[in-house]
Parts: sequence; C-alpha cells; structure tokens
Amino acid sequence: MADAPEVQGDALLEAARRVRDRAYAPYSGFRVGAALEAESGQVHVGANVENASYGATVCAERSAVAGMIAAGDRRIRRIAVYAEGPTLAMPCGMCRQVLAEFGLDAEVVVGGPAGRRVTTLRALLPEPFVFEAKP
Repeated sequence: MADAPEVQGDALLEAARRVRDRAYAPYSGFRVGAALEAESGQVHVGANVENASYGATVCAERSAVAGMIAAGDRRIRRIAVYAEGPTLAMPCGMCRQVLAEFGLDAEVVVGGPAGRRVTTLRALLPEPFVFEAKP
C-alpha cells in the first residue's frame, strides 16, 4: 500500500528504545531494540536475543524482520535501531545483508545516548550480495 501514512524517524526510534528493554542479553548485557516501518505502514519491533552458543544469537534488526515477515509484510520503508553505549550501534554486516533483501533504499535511523544518525541502507551496504532465483 504505497499511500500508507509514514511513521517519522523519531517515533520509530522511540519504539526501538522501548522494545530494547525486552532484549535478552544475559551474556553481554548489551541490549538493542529495533523498530521497522514496512511499506504497508505497519511497525514491527524486535530485540536482540542472545544464546550461550553465541553464534545462535539473533540481532534486534533481524528479529524485527522476522516479525515483519510473519505479519505478511515484505518491504521495509525505514528502520530505527537503539542501544545505549559510548558509540552508535550501527547494524552489523549480517543485519545489513538481511535488511537489503527487503529494502535496499530504506532509511536507517540509529540512536542512543551517543547521539543520532540518519543514513540509508544502500550507503551502509553499497554492494550487497544478490541472488536471482531461476524460474
């Protein structure tokens, strides 16, 4: 739905800040929240979920994408990420690649006590891996 009302970056960042409180981070103590706005206008949130087998940890951004897919949306308009730390917590490489699958032109808003930055996913991941399924 292309004419759905847009959620402003500050409201999305606030949703990310709120969901951060629900993160499961008993090992690192570094809690991250993400909120993404799908093209439908629906907002989907996610928080990082750590695991004793650290490779099984799911970042907040990918958690939000999973919720978006489960709800039936497929395109990201913008995503906000919130974490508390001395620097901004930009999406990791794995998250950038996953996000690119659903919206390479999405706006990315990252915030926390260290400040706020607005960029695009394309700027963060200029040459994503792409795979075209064969018919």
